[in-house]
Order: sequence, then C-alpha cells, then structure tokens
Amino acid sequence: MDHSTHHTGTAHGHTAPAGGHDHHAPQEHAGHGKGASWSTAVKATLHCLAGCAVGEILGMVIGTALMWGNVPTMILAVALAFVFGYSFTLFAVVRAGLSLKAALKVALAADTVSIAVMELVDNAIIALTPGAMDAHLSDGLFWSALLGGFAVAFVVTTPVNRWMIGRGKGHAVVHAHH
Repeated sequence: MDHSTHHTGTAHGHTAPAGGHDHHAPQEHAGHGKGASWSTAVKATLHCLAGCAVGEILGMVIGTALMWGNVPTMILAVALAFVFGYSFTLFAVVRAGLSLKAALKVALAADTVSIAVMELVDNAIIALTPGAMDAHLSDGLFWSALLGGFAVAFVVTTPVNRWMIGRGKGHAVVHAHH
C-alpha cells in the first residue's frame, strides 16, 4: 500500500521550502507540538484496518475450511492480521528504498500497537456477541459481528494512533522513509 495518502504536504521528491521545513518530517504529524491531525490518524488507522481485515478474514476462512475449533481459528486469524498488517507497511518502505531488515524494524515500530489494539477490540466484540463464535461464514451474524468489531476497533484505535503519531511513534516512523 502506498503511504503517500498519509501525507498532507507535497508529493515525494519535493524540496524543502524557504525556511527549511520538511513536510515529511515527523513534526508535521505532531502538529508542531499540538498533536497529530485527526486526518493523519484516520488514514493510518484505515491502513492498519485494511491489513487486519485481510488477515483476519483469511484466517477465519482457512480455519473454517479446515474445520478447526474457535480457538485455533482465532489464533490463526489474529496471526494473519499481524502478518498482513505488517506486510502492507513493509512493502511500502522496501519500495521506498529501505533494506528488508530496516523495513521490518519500521513496520514493527509503526504497526504493533495499532494492530494489537485493533485485534483486541475486534476479537472482544466477536467473542461477546451472542452466537457469533458458533456462526458459520454463510451466516449474517458472523459477518455483522466481524464488521461491527472492525468498526468499533477503528473508533477505538484512531485516537491511539493520533496520540502515538503526535509523539513521533507509530505510523510517524513510516513517514521519515518516503
């Protein structure tokens, strides 16, 4: 996924304007000490949600197809959510020129907290929705609990990402590599 959608400044390959301010520096996302913008936090959270959703849905489909129980299926779904969440960032920063080892460090720093919060909230919603754990992929209850969990996770994770980006952490570390 292209992280350029996270930027509120100019396109890649820009030159710093007079005064030397670089629009890609983490302080842009920190709002010069006032916290990251909600727009930046929403974009970072949507990026995270995309990877989590792909991984989690794939894990649920695989676990169901293999007729696994709820616990192994959820473990696989969460593991794949992390794999896909990290891979979206990893792909973008490797494409930007980082070595695989450096890109892995960036992805871990950028996404671990966001994915963990998202998965905790999403899976709690699914586990607490009566009947959702026993619903099949063809049941509306399964999909409504899953999508509802993603929606609640997005709402909970966005302020977490805003707080982290405003302190130069989380997705803020990705922006230094564009």
